[in-house]
Amino acid sequence: MQSQAATVKEYLASLDPDRRKAIEAVRKVIKANLDPKIKEVMSYGMIGYCIPKSVYPPGYHCSPEQPLPFMNVASQKNHMAVYLFMIYGNEGEVSWFETEWKKTGKKLDMGKACLRFKKLEDVALDVLGEAVRRMPADKFIAQYEAVLARGSAGKKKAATKKKATKKKAAKKKAIKKAVKKAPARKKSAKKTATREKPS
Repeated sequence: MQSQAATVKEYLASLDPDRRKAIEAVRKVIKANLDPKIKEVMSYGMIGYCIPKSVYPPGYHCSPEQPLPFMNVASQKNHMAVYLFMIYGNEGEVSWFETEWKKTGKKLDMGKACLRFKKLEDVALDVLGEAVRRMPADKFIAQYEAVLARGSAGKKKAATKKKATKKKAAKKKAIKKAVKKAPARKKSAKKTATREKPS
């Protein structure tokens, strides 16, 4: 559920009191552990934390004109969410996060990198804060570029395989076509041996 709020202050003011309290608490923990290079903005209708283009000029590969997303916090229709883009694709960090969260005894409701909760008490704030602290801007940029490189290599390999398969199929089709067009060979007449009858 995207908000039309132009600023974080406007976004928070638009929330009902309980949700505002929860989002503000999560926001406070994030900002306390955030690398100074990462800036808070309104992004995709949510509170966002991004690597500004002054720090990472290439921007987000899906929309190069946009800064690189680090994480987002939002109040959705049926829940609140923290989008942990900074650990997406990093199995080590995801595993660490899940393990540490489990130690708190709180139930973890998370997709690939989307942490969902309905009330503040559901959130392990110390684990969330540590996850943010563990990922400074430079480390995240290096991780992001490594993930992109793996993706590009995979696409290139798939394209090469597809091209080879297509070429093989075309060759097979050409051979089949040539065989079909070739004139049928005439069966050679069998020589019939004539036996002489005994007189």
